[in-house]
Amino acid sequence: MKLRVGIIFGGFSREREVSFAGGRTVYDNLNKSFFEPIPIFVDSFGNFAILDWKYIYKGSIRDFYPPVKHLPSTPNGFQVYAESLNGVDPIKLLKEIGTPIKADELKTKIDFAFLCLHGAGGEDGSIQGFLEYYKIPYSGSGIFSSALGMNKAIQRRWMQDAGYDVPDFIIVKREDILHSSGIKKFYDAVKAGMGIPCVIKPANQGSSIGATVLTSDDYASFEKALLKSFFMRKLKATEWKSMNRKEQVIYIRDISDIREGIGFPMDMKSPGKQATIYHPEELLKKISLYFEKANDEILLEAHHGESEVLIESFLRGKEFSCIVVQDENNNPVALPPTEIRKGQELYDYRSKYLPGLSRKITPIDLPSEQIETIANECCKLFTNMHFDVYARIDGFITDEGKVFLNDPNTTSGMLPSSFFFHQAAEIGLNPSRFLTYIIHTSIRQRILSSMNNPDYSQLLSRLEDLMHDERNTSTRKKKVAVILGGYTSERHISVESGRNIYEKLSSSSQYEPFPVFLSGSDKEYSLYRIPVNILLKDNADDIREKIEHYSVHPFIKKIQRNAESITQKFAIGNSLMPPKKVSYAELAKEVDAVFIALHGRPGEDGTVQKELDKLGIPFNGSSSATSAITINKYNTNRLFEKNGLLVPKDFIVKKEDCLKETLSLFKTLEKQLGLPFIAKPIDDGCSSAVKKIHDIKEFDAYVKLVFRETEGKDAAASAILKIKPKEEFPIKAAFLTEELIRRKSATHMLEITGGLLTHATKKGKSYELFEASETLSEGDVLSLEEKFLAGEGQNITPARYAKNPIARQKISNIVKEELKKAAELLDIDGYARIDAFVRIYKNRKVEVVFIEVNSLPGMTPATCIFHQTAINGYTPFQFIDNILNYGFSKRKKYK
Repeated sequence: MKLRVGIIFGGFSREREVSFAGGRTVYDNLNKSFFEPIPIFVDSFGNFAILDWKYIYKGSIRDFYPPVKHLPSTPNGFQVYAESLNGVDPIKLLKEIGTPIKADELKTKIDFAFLCLHGAGGEDGSIQGFLEYYKIPYSGSGIFSSALGMNKAIQRRWMQDAGYDVPDFIIVKREDILHSSGIKKFYDAVKAGMGIPCVIKPANQGSSIGATVLTSDDYASFEKALLKSFFMRKLKATEWKSMNRKEQVIYIRDISDIREGIGFPMDMKSPGKQATIYHPEELLKKISLYFEKANDEILLEAHHGESEVLIESFLRGKEFSCIVVQDENNNPVALPPTEIRKGQELYDYRSKYLPGLSRKITPIDLPSEQIETIANECCKLFTNMHFDVYARIDGFITDEGKVFLNDPNTTSGMLPSSFFFHQAAEIGLNPSRFLTYIIHTSIRQRILSSMNNPDYSQLLSRLEDLMHDERNTSTRKKKVAVILGGYTSERHISVESGRNIYEKLSSSSQYEPFPVFLSGSDKEYSLYRIPVNILLKDNADDIREKIEHYSVHPFIKKIQRNAESITQKFAIGNSLMPPKKVSYAELAKEVDAVFIALHGRPGEDGTVQKELDKLGIPFNGSSSATSAITINKYNTNRLFEKNGLLVPKDFIVKKEDCLKETLSLFKTLEKQLGLPFIAKPIDDGCSSAVKKIHDIKEFDAYVKLVFRETEGKDAAASAILKIKPKEEFPIKAAFLTEELIRRKSATHMLEITGGLLTHATKKGKSYELFEASETLSEGDVLSLEEKFLAGEGQNITPARYAKNPIARQKISNIVKEELKKAAELLDIDGYARIDAFVRIYKNRKVEVVFIEVNSLPGMTPATCIFHQTAINGYTPFQFIDNILNYGFSKRKKYK
């Protein structure tokens, strides 16, 4: 009988979105032959519920909780968590997304708790104590080590007393800064002691939330950084009054964010008064009203803020992270430590979780003896802090070779490319196998700490019997090559999509996938079959580099030997074979099908499809002819326009058009399209280089960037267009300009993205249109972060065409029919995603204005197409399975 594994995720900490995304990863990757995954969602108030599976695949907690119908009106488009619904009964909310469970009921629902909670309530020993009390075995470390690992202030003192190298530090308590001279006292102490630069961070947060690398030595910068770590902010009347209304809304949006700002509930303090505020609209109103009469300043502070802040001297050297695990003899084994390369900026939330913004080098680029020193120090700390099963230990090694361990974590992020899976892959464990190891070792550890609890021993025996049965059972599985990577600005997202497909298929009983990386250029490209440790590198550039310069580091060879007691029991097959260049002809002999997880060229333009068709290899998605049309937004628009579908006015700008001054061209575009207008690549997606152009200055900057001769980006042009560090901006020979879609006389307008699935019929095929998602953006256009970064952006599925459910459905059916017409015109196969704007008029007239068709839509873990398929009853795996089966039926290769 399978083990019921309760995956506990969400919570009330500022890291709840990383917890949610990690919980989804664990849910998907648990070996379905051994485990029955049960998603246990913890809400903003600490309540538990068994979550309906369809909500696991939402992009953000805010996409489903609080349920959309409970969200108050927000004219400024603010996105909120449940704590902003002051006074609403959370149990009633939970009943709409799952089954609430009481504390004493949990033991009857699950056999084992896999902890994916982060921060307060998850890593501080409290959930561990709760599970110990109810005698439920759980993953990872126990109560004491979790509490010690969480509080950086206590931890620093303990490490210092235990003889570890620690940077100079000062601990600041909240009460120390509340009097007038408090902050100045610490500023003077820092200047006189450790000096600046320094690092200021909260004592009880993770993911670099609330942290600042302070490089300016003025008092104002120090005060701002210290208040940020306490989740406070001072706002002067002059600052507020200098902003226009749009800037004030942006200020409120930023300060409301639980990662980079303060979050809610929030206390607004003015001389002699204090009010607790729960919603951004309320905050905007109260600040505006206050400064209509007052000319002083207010203090904004998180109602549940931070009690202590740590100020540390800035360490110069290499930053690393190291996962330490227990072997079968309960000895610590340090997996190969990873170097974090990110430039000069802080390794913040965005850098950690958005593909391509940082580089992870494994093992760290140092002589073997220094890597050995890091590993030994991490193992020593693992033992001394009484960690169990696994831990992630972060630190620095200075240019002089001194090791500083500055952040031991009892819970690691569990996104697909996290250190947790990234380093485990170096010893040959894919995510599914590593999770089995974690559960097995955790149960064994709970047996030891509970003095041989017979229930735990029986649970371990059940798991070992299941593992034994699997090793002695062989079944014929369909072999699928998953092609990912590429060379466009979308290559990192392609890797995320391909990894997700690989992991969904590898945890199933039907498929045996293997990853194939595509590398090269428009002129020539190659395919490489790659091992799991290269697949789980941080991004496409890391994967390409490892293929081109393949070698196995001596330290990794040593770790692989040290971990043999683990891999002999939990690894399957030769998962660490060297990368191998393969041809399409060689693939044809080896596979039953190919899943193309590429974005942009050469996957979405028909090039790869042509090669597969030559050899009769089944694949996902549309034909080469259809792909050649959909890759080009201008050609797609012309086809739609010719057949009566609505598209925006557009105009192609070629490089030769801009060889002279651009003012006359801009005037032409302004006359034809109006201001502002949209500029974007003709043949790229994923919000790459999509910008709203308001004036000639922005147009000149866009032209300068898109038509540049080298990869380096002009700093002035980047600043004008607000290009973020390491944001992709492709070089093109032409780009597309489009009119901005406006509401006109419609009563309601929204941006949507709608997915579809094709089914084989005797007459050919039929289309199943899903309920479209309403996409909400906080800026001018939907950003890369809002599409792919855990917890950013918001997608409402199904789209809110009308408040009345019957009226909403009627409009939805009209929209679906329009999307179906587009699919039929393009002869879409397999699946697709169509982006559009929908205008709704008083007389229920509906207009659908098409923006883009993706013949190979993104398949990252939280992409909104999975939200849509869930409504129709498809899990992500079932959706992928349907796509592959359609490919098999169309091309008849699989017998």
